[in-house]
Amino acid sequence: MGSQGPSKRPICPNCSKPSKLCLCSRLKSPPLDNSIGVTILQHSLEAKHPLNSARVAKIGLKNVTVIPVTDVNFQARFFIRPLGSDSSSGDSLIDGNRSESSDLGGRSDFVTTHSSISEDFDWGAVNCCNSDECGDVFDVLCRNKSPRSSNKEINLTPVTYRKERLDFDECITVTKAKCKVTCSQNELEITVERSAKPNIDWVLRTPIGRALISNGFVVKKLQRKQLSGTEIYQDFEEFEITVLAGSALLFPYERSINLDSVDFEVKHLVVLDGTWAKAKRIYHENPWLKLLPHLKLDPGKESLYSEVRHQPKAGCLSTIESIVCALKGLGNDMEGLDELLDVFESMIGDQRRCKEEKFRAMSQSLPGT
Repeated sequence: MGSQGPSKRPICPNCSKPSKLCLCSRLKSPPLDNSIGVTILQHSLEAKHPLNSARVAKIGLKNVTVIPVTDVNFQARFFIRPLGSDSSSGDSLIDGNRSESSDLGGRSDFVTTHSSISEDFDWGAVNCCNSDECGDVFDVLCRNKSPRSSNKEINLTPVTYRKERLDFDECITVTKAKCKVTCSQNELEITVERSAKPNIDWVLRTPIGRALISNGFVVKKLQRKQLSGTEIYQDFEEFEITVLAGSALLFPYERSINLDSVDFEVKHLVVLDGTWAKAKRIYHENPWLKLLPHLKLDPGKESLYSEVRHQPKAGCLSTIESIVCALKGLGNDMEGLDELLDVFESMIGDQRRCKEEKFRAMSQSLPGT
């Protein structure tokens, strides 16, 4: 079942392994029909790693999608709309002066004049955490038109909102180092630069944030790249993903909860595929992930990777191990699920043998051997 790839040796088009190490024939049953769908955000440098385990999920599960993700080296923009909003019609859900943008290859309506908050604004007030030390009110600058102003002058007036809920009549833009967030009632736009680590928890308490959580959303990413051999930068669409309501992110972070503490129906899992450092970078440079509930696995489990690939801390499992454990923990256990781990373990055995053979060949080539 091998086909000639870019390298000299034939490569299996399904599992992307050399044909002599093909994983497909090791599956004892057809791909499993997992009711909880899985989307894998795969770091672009991870796909060709010989021990990448996402390939096992790809050939072993029916409802799985692998989406390549690259690092933000210059700038990336995210356009996020709730499912059910008619983005194709160009109708805006808010009042105001509207312009058309061709950045996405089509029409995108937005308010051209809106509240803008920059570095001199008290970001800490908006970027509120959920700890008990936070007060339950904070200030946001909102737009207030003066009825006496003939030129429709806009005054920025501080208004106090309850922490649990922020209601913006129009647009609000918050700018902090390396990140800009614009909220309207029908779209969330986020711009990040390299090494940004934005906290957008406050968005969850805005009308658009609540709509994204309850309805699900579509997120489109425009990545800025430098054209080879030039000083020209160009934006290109890296992905457009539909995130259904009931989706959750499987990632061990501060706000993550254990699977046995989940009190809602998880219909879809988003998983990050890469080394721990790469996965953290994907997380921070794709701030829309923070809109999802965060789940984590039992930290006591040791990875099958431990012998051949660095595990930074307990609980950092391979992608396929994480998916299998999560599906089981969320009630989507299936006959044959553990067989995927057997295939993964056999792949590790292949890699171990290849390393031993290479080491043996090098030793035999040394003088005096």
